[in-house]
Amino acid sequence: MSGETTTRPVLGVTCCNRWMGAEFGQGVINRYVTAAMRWGDVAALLVPALPDLMSARDVAPRLDGLLLTGSPSNVDPARYGEAGAADAEGPFDADRDAMTADLIGTMLDLGRPVLGVCRGFQEINVAFGGTLRRDTSRSAELLAHHAPAEADLEGSFAHAHEVALTPGGLLNRGLDRERLTVNSVHFQGAGRLGKGLSVEALAPDGLVEGVSAWVNRAPVLAVQWHPEWRTAENPDSQAFFRLLGAALRGELAPA
Repeated sequence: MSGETTTRPVLGVTCCNRWMGAEFGQGVINRYVTAAMRWGDVAALLVPALPDLMSARDVAPRLDGLLLTGSPSNVDPARYGEAGAADAEGPFDADRDAMTADLIGTMLDLGRPVLGVCRGFQEINVAFGGTLRRDTSRSAELLAHHAPAEADLEGSFAHAHEVALTPGGLLNRGLDRERLTVNSVHFQGAGRLGKGLSVEALAPDGLVEGVSAWVNRAPVLAVQWHPEWRTAENPDSQAFFRLLGAALRGELAPA
């Protein structure tokens, strides 16, 4: 008799619409998927941003959790009540906006975990009724949250600052740290915090960089930085993805 086979939980990973040579395609950078699979010990399925052809209800029941990835595109300000804002800069991805909004609501209705990184953090804040500010790289009130425009990829991800973790929060407990040094690669960030979200991490300038919530007993956890960048070199980033895996296995609990 063969032994029992244990299957890993399945993580849905959101895609974006991107130009691939001469054609438009569905894309996600490998590091999001590989970091989640390796350090979270999960299987993964890519979820296309094609809301005209597929609804969240088609796929969400088959997923044990959802990861909203970072992206070069920005959330359309119309999504948080600021349509036509003069300082709104693209690129935009309307289909991703629609698909992720549907996925967040459906996953939480089903009591499934939702996690976010960078754009995913912003999508979660908007889904909970929050707003975004679009000046995090140029405001005199804030740190520069993005490297100078001329920086290359390595230079962009080398741009960093500290965050303070909220005592007793998911990140504080899961990483066993009070402060982290994190990369800072975002032109936009949290404005008004979404209703029901708790602060998990704050930058020195007061910008919210991590949030959490519990909805239908499912955890929501999102960070503005990029733990998927060179995860193998960063134990704190590895711990973030172990939290992701624990969320999908139902091993997390509110404080």
